[in-house]
Amino acid sequence: MKLKICGIRNSQEAKLAVEEGVDAVGLVFAESPRQVDLEEAENIISCIPPFVSRTGVFVDEDPVKVMEIARKCSLDTLQFHGQESPEYCRRFKGYVLVKSFAATCELKLSQVQEYPVDAILLDTKYEDKKGGGGLAFDWNLALPFASISLPMILAGGINPANIKEALSAVTPYAVDVSSGAEKNGVKDRKLIRTLAQEVNCFKNFSEINYSRKDEKHE
Repeated sequence: MKLKICGIRNSQEAKLAVEEGVDAVGLVFAESPRQVDLEEAENIISCIPPFVSRTGVFVDEDPVKVMEIARKCSLDTLQFHGQESPEYCRRFKGYVLVKSFAATCELKLSQVQEYPVDAILLDTKYEDKKGGGGLAFDWNLALPFASISLPMILAGGINPANIKEALSAVTPYAVDVSSGAEKNGVKDRKLIRTLAQEVNCFKNFSEINYSRKDEKHE
């Protein structure tokens, strides 16, 4: 179980997220209230130590520009939140790739499995934005995607008040939180700490259960 805090906007937010033990930080390069430019992104990246994933979030961006940003910012993960096709994703060799999908009744397993990516991300469907709106979707919509081989990342309105319920309902590979880690539009240490604690508690609980199951089979 992993925790990513997305929409990091400055080095201070990056430092506190890392200090609270997150597994990944996300920088938004698409049009958004949380968008960062190249100079800001380079300052943020300089504060992120090894083994914490550096994720760039893009929406239907020119592949040449994506590669330029990825190289200059030493990104290791590219997260696509637009209408990017499987062919588009195939252009980015050497990076961990995450493709986001709006969780709806219309989303099909076959559609997701066409993508040559390392993980899928399920988010709330918005009419006027691509994510970060703070609204949760019906987590039952995510359950069919837990059966495929691709790791599933759960996003969409996750916060300290509902993360335990979300993890129990879906058991995703990771959770991706943006607005749920903010207070008055700023990343908040206490909120991130609570999110990290819940993820770690769930992970430890799952490991104990798996261990007990193994003991019964011995």
